[in-house]
Amino acid sequence: MNSNDSLEVIDLIKDKVKSLLPLIIEYRHHLHKYPELSFQEEKTSLFIRKVLDSYSIAYSTGWAGHGIVALIHGNDTGKCVALRADMDALPITEINDVSYKSQHPGAMHACGHDVHMAALLGAAIVLQELRHLLRYSVKLIFQPGEEKLPGGASLMIKEGVLKNPEVMCIIGQHVFPSLKAGRLGWRKGLYMASADEIYITVKGKGGHAAMPVDVVDTVYASAQIIQSLQQVISRKASPLIPSVLSFGKINSIGGATNVIPDEVKIEGTFRTMDEKWRYQAHQWIKKIASDTAAASGAECEIYIAEGYPVLINHVQLTEQLVPAMEQYAGAQDVVEIPPRMTSEDFAFYSQHVPAFFYRLGTAAPDNRKSDPVHTPTFDIDDQALETGAGMMAWLAFSAMG
Repeated sequence: MNSNDSLEVIDLIKDKVKSLLPLIIEYRHHLHKYPELSFQEEKTSLFIRKVLDSYSIAYSTGWAGHGIVALIHGNDTGKCVALRADMDALPITEINDVSYKSQHPGAMHACGHDVHMAALLGAAIVLQELRHLLRYSVKLIFQPGEEKLPGGASLMIKEGVLKNPEVMCIIGQHVFPSLKAGRLGWRKGLYMASADEIYITVKGKGGHAAMPVDVVDTVYASAQIIQSLQQVISRKASPLIPSVLSFGKINSIGGATNVIPDEVKIEGTFRTMDEKWRYQAHQWIKKIASDTAAASGAECEIYIAEGYPVLINHVQLTEQLVPAMEQYAGAQDVVEIPPRMTSEDFAFYSQHVPAFFYRLGTAAPDNRKSDPVHTPTFDIDDQALETGAGMMAWLAFSAMG
């Protein structure tokens, strides 16, 4: 696409998104008001399908449970560019005082998936109206279960979402309350960490706390295990590889102030930016925990639930799409951002096809609505949806070369 053609398509997209913005905001408010937890997105899926039906966009359902895959046919239907939005909410009770506040106590779109869905629906409408200009087809992936292992992305891949037609590359967008609405963030190469869940059960011989000589102290052993495991990062990991090992939960089973329990459970997370070291670390975690427990006379069972892999933004695709982002939004509003130790199941897609995962600024100009994701006060400036929908549509064109 030459420069003049690009500018013409950008103008068409911007005009269409501007006229659609009230509707896109309405979509987002509805989705926010009626959140559903991971792999329970039945009514969310029904709402999306009704929107797609109203614009005669073909789709299939039942992917990984409630997922939807829509297809907008371009001039070459043998290949396609994929755009992805996640659908699930978090188990958080919202405390915002807004008209679209969650009506489901214990569930909230606190990670912006309502924004992702609404923006992709807006992009879908635009692309459907401009499909005669598409070089290839565009696959729209509405994915369930991003917040819960094994991750909806891994399941949809196993079910063939990257085939028929074959996906050349995939693009994902995520809210970013650290940037003002309308701004965009990108990172080339390694961007987000892998994430594995660590479950350790320490077993011993409980008894009266006043007679420690007669027990195998599981609480003491657990404390030693947590402390000893810090050497996984400080002494076993290369200082050049970002890694985090943290424990967020410890629970003594049946203990009291004067009772040493038979069992203690420890739960934590391990994250890194290197897949080879990731699995080496698993072995060190198991060995150090077992050896430390044994030194205290206890035993321990260790289970590591493999979570999401490292998210890698394909270098050539990123170098192709960042100038396109700047062309659409202005270079001053497209910024490079640092890597993050948080994780995303979009990473599974990046293991199979060239992938680009970027950030959409959502903070209001006066810094309202900029609380972090995964909090009961998270919200966005709805004007961010104009950039979000338009950018998804434009990147679909730009990825086609």
